[in-house]
Amino acid sequence: MKSKKIQNGAPGPLGGRRKEFIREMKRNKGLYLMCVPALVVLVMFCYIPFAGTWMAFTDFNVVDGIFGSKFVGLDNFKYFFSKSSMGWRVTYNTLFINFFGIILGLIVPISIAVFFNEVRSKIFKKLTQSFMFFPYFLSWVVVGAIIYGFFSTDVGVINNMLRSMGLETVKWYAEPKYWKGIIIIASMWKWSGYSSIIYMAAMANFDGSLYEAAEVDGASKLQRILYLTVPMLKPTAVVLTLMSIGRIFYGDFGMIYGIVGNNPVLIDAVTVIDTYVYQTMRTLGFSYATAIGLFQSVMGLILVTVANRMAKKYNDGEGLF
Repeated sequence: MKSKKIQNGAPGPLGGRRKEFIREMKRNKGLYLMCVPALVVLVMFCYIPFAGTWMAFTDFNVVDGIFGSKFVGLDNFKYFFSKSSMGWRVTYNTLFINFFGIILGLIVPISIAVFFNEVRSKIFKKLTQSFMFFPYFLSWVVVGAIIYGFFSTDVGVINNMLRSMGLETVKWYAEPKYWKGIIIIASMWKWSGYSSIIYMAAMANFDGSLYEAAEVDGASKLQRILYLTVPMLKPTAVVLTLMSIGRIFYGDFGMIYGIVGNNPVLIDAVTVIDTYVYQTMRTLGFSYATAIGLFQSVMGLILVTVANRMAKKYNDGEGLF
């Protein structure tokens, strides 16, 4: 009976979807045309380069090309984790710096946003917002120069303070154990003001009547923050945290080189995967670098998928997708 209806001109499921698609395209033709340039760029720079990931499984050379080079299977990955002494170390450094960066990058911006939300003086709020947002516009080279001004052995601000108090100075640039913490704090200082803007934008849409009702019921300012502001910020915080988890295997190349540079004493303690790839690409080739990049992408996808499922499970269906 169904086949007869379709033969007699009835639309059927497939025909109905096709007509609905054509109708949708005609109705929003202008909007879809506006999307075309972005889609072209997305395909050119995100999807077509997928073919290059094949280099991760080959011993790539320019003469034979990507698909003509010798197939070596998982040898590049094996070298990174077994034969290369730096594989596990740079992975640990990357995860350590990014993990604490995510934690502080969640707590500090929310605290700043809540503080600004409670400030009533418009002049003070604008001035402090400008000061907090300013580090975002500084390059890592400038941030590295500022950090050098603080931690330089001879003229650094911190060592001068230690001398004035009669304490022993520290040769900061010869002590690798301090630099993971310094880099994490520098990253938090640079990005917290920018990230707080996102939370402040979310707070601008909160229903003011809820705060008025809580105040009438006798809730203190701290209680209004803990039981109204923070829970309503949770969806925004979940989305931003999930996006950060997706990049947890990626190190900030500019941050490491801007702050530490090529200091041979410190570089092993703070080398992340991205800086390691840059250091070894000339000697170990494009195949090795591609294998590490593929490892970063796959692990990031796995982590963000697992974290998203956990977020939806424990936060009433709130997640990134």
